[in-house]
Amino acid sequence: MATQLDKTKELHNLVISWEALPDDFQLEDEPVENTGQPILAGALRESLEISGFIQPQMLIASNFGLCATVNGQLILKAPDWLYISSVNEVVGELPAAALRDRKSYTPNLQGDVPAVVMEFLSDTDGEEYSVKRTYPPGKWFFYEQILQVPVYVIFDPNGGLLEFYQLENGRYELKQPDENGRHWIAAMNLFLGTWQGIKEARTGYWLRWWDEEGNLLPWAVERVEKERQRAEKERQRAEQERQEKERLMAYLRSQGIDPDNLPIK
Repeated sequence: MATQLDKTKELHNLVISWEALPDDFQLEDEPVENTGQPILAGALRESLEISGFIQPQMLIASNFGLCATVNGQLILKAPDWLYISSVNEVVGELPAAALRDRKSYTPNLQGDVPAVVMEFLSDTDGEEYSVKRTYPPGKWFFYEQILQVPVYVIFDPNGGLLEFYQLENGRYELKQPDENGRHWIAAMNLFLGTWQGIKEARTGYWLRWWDEEGNLLPWAVERVEKERQRAEKERQRAEQERQEKERLMAYLRSQGIDPDNLPIK
Protein backbone atom coordinates (compact mmCIF):
# COMPACT_ATOMS: atom_id res chain seq x y z
CA MET A 1 0.00 0.00 0.00
CA ALA A 2 1.36 3.42 -0.96
CA THR A 3 2.65 5.57 1.88
CA GLN A 4 0.76 8.83 2.21
CA LEU A 5 2.52 12.14 1.69
CA ASP A 6 3.35 14.14 4.76
CA LYS A 7 4.63 17.68 5.19
CA THR A 8 8.29 16.80 5.74
CA LYS A 9 9.14 13.68 3.78
CA GLU A 10 10.35 14.22 0.23
CA LEU A 11 8.87 12.17 -2.59
CA HIS A 12 11.39 9.86 -4.20
CA ASN A 13 8.94 7.36 -5.65
CA LEU A 14 5.65 8.79 -6.84
CA VAL A 15 2.65 6.49 -6.93
CA ILE A 16 0.13 8.39 -9.01
CA SER A 17 -3.47 7.31 -9.51
CA TRP A 18 -6.45 8.99 -11.11
CA GLU A 19 -9.46 8.71 -8.86
CA ALA A 20 -12.78 10.53 -8.96
CA LEU A 21 -13.31 13.26 -6.40
CA PRO A 22 -15.72 11.95 -3.72
CA ASP A 23 -19.24 13.30 -4.10
CA ASP A 24 -19.17 14.69 -0.57
CA PHE A 25 -15.77 16.37 -0.97
CA GLN A 26 -15.91 20.04 -0.04
CA LEU A 27 -13.80 22.21 -2.32
CA GLU A 28 -12.14 25.14 -0.64
CA ASP A 29 -13.42 28.51 -1.82
CA GLU A 30 -10.11 30.21 -2.48
CA PRO A 31 -10.52 33.92 -3.21
CA VAL A 32 -9.28 35.24 -6.54
CA GLU A 33 -5.97 36.97 -5.87
CA ASN A 34 -6.83 40.18 -7.71
CA THR A 35 -9.59 41.64 -9.85
CA GLY A 36 -7.50 41.48 -13.03
CA GLN A 37 -7.17 37.70 -13.17
CA PRO A 38 -10.82 36.89 -14.05
CA ILE A 39 -10.75 39.60 -16.75
CA LEU A 40 -7.56 38.21 -18.29
CA ALA A 41 -8.94 34.66 -18.26
CA GLY A 42 -12.30 35.74 -19.65
CA ALA A 43 -10.66 37.64 -22.50
CA LEU A 44 -8.75 34.51 -23.54
CA ARG A 45 -11.95 32.49 -23.73
CA GLU A 46 -14.01 35.25 -25.36
CA SER A 47 -11.94 35.48 -28.53
CA LEU A 48 -11.89 31.68 -28.88
CA GLU A 49 -15.66 31.54 -28.57
CA ILE A 50 -16.27 34.36 -31.06
CA SER A 51 -13.95 32.73 -33.60
CA GLY A 52 -15.87 29.43 -33.41
CA PHE A 53 -12.90 27.56 -31.94
CA ILE A 54 -14.66 26.06 -28.91
CA GLN A 55 -16.24 22.64 -29.44
CA PRO A 56 -18.55 20.66 -27.08
CA GLN A 57 -15.88 18.09 -26.17
CA MET A 58 -13.40 20.75 -25.01
CA LEU A 59 -12.92 22.06 -21.50
CA ILE A 60 -11.74 25.64 -21.09
CA ALA A 61 -11.86 27.02 -17.57
CA SER A 62 -10.26 29.42 -15.12
CA ASN A 63 -9.44 28.97 -11.44
CA PHE A 64 -10.67 25.39 -11.83
CA GLY A 65 -9.45 22.40 -9.80
CA LEU A 66 -7.27 19.70 -11.38
CA CYS A 67 -7.00 16.51 -9.31
CA ALA A 68 -4.54 13.68 -8.90
CA THR A 69 -3.92 11.17 -6.12
CA VAL A 70 -0.24 10.92 -5.21
CA ASN A 71 0.90 8.24 -2.77
CA GLY A 72 -2.66 7.95 -1.55
CA GLN A 73 -3.10 11.68 -0.95
CA LEU A 74 -5.49 13.80 -3.03
CA ILE A 75 -3.79 16.78 -4.67
CA LEU A 76 -5.82 19.63 -6.16
CA LYS A 77 -4.46 22.68 -7.99
CA ALA A 78 -6.46 25.40 -9.73
CA PRO A 79 -4.68 27.05 -12.69
CA ASP A 80 -5.69 30.58 -13.64
CA TRP A 81 -6.57 29.22 -17.12
CA LEU A 82 -6.54 25.81 -18.76
CA TYR A 83 -7.39 24.12 -22.05
CA ILE A 84 -8.26 20.44 -22.50
CA SER A 85 -8.96 19.22 -26.02
CA SER A 86 -11.30 16.34 -25.14
CA VAL A 87 -13.16 15.36 -21.98
CA ASN A 88 -15.73 12.72 -21.20
CA GLU A 89 -19.31 13.91 -20.93
CA VAL A 90 -20.64 14.34 -17.42
CA VAL A 91 -23.75 12.21 -17.02
CA GLY A 92 -26.22 11.73 -14.22
CA GLU A 93 -29.69 12.63 -13.09
CA LEU A 94 -29.41 16.25 -14.09
CA PRO A 95 -31.21 18.53 -16.55
CA ALA A 96 -29.72 18.47 -20.03
CA ALA A 97 -28.36 21.99 -19.63
CA ALA A 98 -26.28 20.90 -16.64
CA LEU A 99 -24.73 17.76 -18.10
CA ARG A 100 -21.35 19.41 -18.62
CA ASP A 101 -21.13 21.18 -15.25
CA ARG A 102 -18.10 20.12 -13.24
CA LYS A 103 -16.76 20.79 -9.76
CA SER A 104 -13.27 19.57 -10.68
CA TYR A 105 -11.44 17.45 -13.23
CA THR A 106 -9.28 14.33 -12.94
CA PRO A 107 -7.10 13.80 -16.05
CA ASN A 108 -6.93 10.33 -17.63
CA LEU A 109 -10.03 9.27 -15.67
CA GLN A 110 -12.35 11.96 -17.07
CA GLY A 111 -10.58 12.73 -20.32
CA ASP A 112 -7.32 14.02 -21.72
CA VAL A 113 -4.51 15.63 -19.79
CA PRO A 114 -4.66 19.43 -20.13
CA ALA A 115 -2.75 20.62 -23.19
CA VAL A 116 -2.14 24.09 -21.74
CA VAL A 117 -2.18 25.54 -18.24
CA MET A 118 -1.55 29.19 -17.44
CA GLU A 119 -0.71 31.08 -14.28
CA PHE A 120 -0.85 34.85 -13.95
CA LEU A 121 1.81 36.22 -11.63
CA SER A 122 0.54 37.65 -8.39
CA ASP A 123 2.02 39.24 -5.30
CA THR A 124 2.32 35.91 -3.48
CA ASP A 125 5.52 33.97 -2.80
CA GLY A 126 6.12 32.66 -6.32
CA GLU A 127 3.96 29.54 -6.14
CA GLU A 128 3.83 29.54 -9.96
CA TYR A 129 7.51 28.49 -9.96
CA SER A 130 7.38 26.11 -7.00
CA VAL A 131 9.00 22.70 -7.57
CA LYS A 132 8.37 21.66 -3.97
CA ARG A 133 7.92 17.88 -3.81
CA THR A 134 6.59 17.65 -0.26
CA TYR A 135 2.88 17.79 0.46
CA PRO A 136 1.24 19.76 -0.94
CA PRO A 137 3.59 19.90 -3.94
CA GLY A 138 4.18 23.15 -5.79
CA LYS A 139 2.32 24.11 -8.95
CA TRP A 140 5.34 23.75 -11.26
CA PHE A 141 6.07 20.26 -9.90
CA PHE A 142 2.40 19.29 -10.12
CA TYR A 143 2.05 20.35 -13.77
CA GLU A 144 5.45 19.04 -14.87
CA GLN A 145 5.95 15.80 -12.94
CA ILE A 146 2.47 14.64 -11.96
CA LEU A 147 0.12 15.80 -14.74
CA GLN A 148 2.85 16.25 -17.37
CA VAL A 149 1.05 19.13 -19.09
CA PRO A 150 2.76 19.81 -22.46
CA VAL A 151 2.62 23.63 -22.25
CA TYR A 152 2.94 25.78 -19.13
CA VAL A 153 2.55 29.55 -19.49
CA ILE A 154 3.44 32.07 -16.79
CA PHE A 155 2.32 35.63 -17.53
CA ASP A 156 3.08 38.87 -15.72
CA PRO A 157 0.10 41.18 -16.40
CA ASN A 158 1.91 44.18 -14.97
CA GLY A 159 5.19 43.94 -16.88
CA GLY A 160 3.91 42.01 -19.89
CA LEU A 161 6.48 39.22 -19.60
CA LEU A 162 5.28 35.95 -21.14
CA GLU A 163 7.20 32.81 -20.17
CA PHE A 164 6.39 29.84 -22.39
CA TYR A 165 7.54 26.44 -21.16
CA GLN A 166 7.29 23.22 -23.16
CA LEU A 167 7.62 19.73 -21.74
CA GLU A 168 10.68 18.00 -23.21
CA ASN A 169 12.10 14.77 -21.83
CA GLY A 170 10.00 15.19 -18.70
CA ARG A 171 11.17 18.73 -17.94
CA TYR A 172 9.89 22.18 -18.79
CA GLU A 173 12.13 24.08 -21.20
CA LEU A 174 11.79 27.83 -21.70
CA LYS A 175 11.03 28.64 -25.36
CA GLN A 176 11.79 31.85 -27.20
CA PRO A 177 9.04 33.53 -29.24
CA ASP A 178 9.11 33.82 -33.03
CA GLU A 179 9.95 36.98 -34.96
CA ASN A 180 6.49 38.35 -34.15
CA GLY A 181 6.87 37.74 -30.43
CA ARG A 182 4.44 34.82 -30.43
CA HIS A 183 4.47 31.14 -29.51
CA TRP A 184 2.87 28.37 -31.58
CA ILE A 185 0.64 25.93 -29.69
CA ALA A 186 0.23 22.91 -31.95
CA ALA A 187 -2.56 21.38 -29.84
CA MET A 188 -4.70 24.46 -30.50
CA ASN A 189 -3.38 25.36 -33.95
CA LEU A 190 -3.00 28.92 -32.68
CA PHE A 191 -0.33 31.41 -31.73
CA LEU A 192 -0.20 32.94 -28.25
CA GLY A 193 1.34 36.34 -27.62
CA THR A 194 1.01 39.59 -25.72
CA TRP A 195 -0.93 42.72 -26.65
CA GLN A 196 -1.06 46.12 -24.99
CA GLY A 197 -4.23 48.16 -24.79
CA ILE A 198 -7.56 48.76 -23.07
CA LYS A 199 -10.44 46.38 -22.39
CA GLU A 200 -13.13 46.55 -19.70
CA ALA A 201 -11.53 49.71 -18.26
CA ARG A 202 -8.26 47.85 -17.73
CA THR A 203 -5.21 49.38 -19.42
CA GLY A 204 -2.18 47.15 -19.71
CA TYR A 205 -0.88 43.89 -21.12
CA TRP A 206 -3.09 41.04 -22.29
CA LEU A 207 -2.63 37.54 -23.66
CA ARG A 208 -4.07 37.22 -27.18
CA TRP A 209 -4.57 34.54 -29.83
CA TRP A 210 -3.56 34.69 -33.51
CA ASP A 211 -4.52 32.13 -36.16
CA GLU A 212 -2.15 30.28 -38.45
CA GLU A 213 -2.19 33.15 -40.97
CA GLY A 214 -1.31 35.69 -38.29
CA ASN A 215 -4.80 37.18 -37.92
CA LEU A 216 -5.67 38.41 -34.43
CA LEU A 217 -8.73 36.69 -32.95
CA PRO A 218 -11.00 39.60 -31.99
CA TRP A 219 -12.91 40.35 -28.84
CA ALA A 220 -16.60 41.19 -29.10
CA VAL A 221 -16.01 44.93 -28.82
CA GLU A 222 -13.40 44.76 -31.58
CA ARG A 223 -15.72 42.81 -33.85
CA VAL A 224 -18.50 45.36 -33.29
CA GLU A 225 -16.08 48.20 -34.05
CA LYS A 226 -14.90 46.44 -37.20
CA GLU A 227 -18.49 46.04 -38.38
CA ARG A 228 -19.15 49.71 -37.58
CA GLN A 229 -16.13 50.77 -39.63
CA ARG A 230 -17.20 48.53 -42.51
CA ALA A 231 -20.70 50.01 -42.44
CA GLU A 232 -19.26 53.54 -42.33
CA LYS A 233 -17.05 52.84 -45.35
CA GLU A 234 -20.05 51.48 -47.24
CA ARG A 235 -22.07 54.58 -46.31
CA GLN A 236 -19.27 56.84 -47.50
CA ARG A 237 -18.94 54.90 -50.75
CA ALA A 238 -22.69 55.17 -51.40
CA GLU A 239 -22.63 58.88 -50.60
CA GLN A 240 -19.71 59.43 -52.97
CA GLU A 241 -21.57 57.62 -55.76
CA ARG A 242 -24.69 59.74 -55.09
CA GLN A 243 -22.71 62.98 -55.28
CA GLU A 244 -20.96 61.91 -58.47
CA LYS A 245 -24.32 61.08 -60.04
CA GLU A 246 -25.75 64.46 -59.02
CA ARG A 247 -22.74 66.26 -60.51
CA LEU A 248 -23.16 64.37 -63.76
CA MET A 249 -26.88 65.18 -63.95
CA ALA A 250 -26.17 68.85 -63.21
CA TYR A 251 -23.58 68.91 -65.98
CA LEU A 252 -25.98 67.35 -68.48
CA ARG A 253 -28.66 69.92 -67.62
CA SER A 254 -26.12 72.70 -68.12
CA GLN A 255 -25.61 71.38 -71.64
CA GLY A 256 -29.34 71.39 -72.35
CA ILE A 257 -29.70 67.65 -71.95
CA ASP A 258 -32.48 66.16 -69.86
CA PRO A 259 -30.78 63.33 -67.89
CA ASP A 260 -34.17 61.68 -67.38
CA ASN A 261 -34.79 61.37 -71.15
CA LEU A 262 -31.48 60.28 -72.56
CA PRO A 263 -31.70 58.59 -75.98
CA ILE A 264 -31.41 54.84 -75.83
CA LYS A 265 -29.10 53.29 -78.41
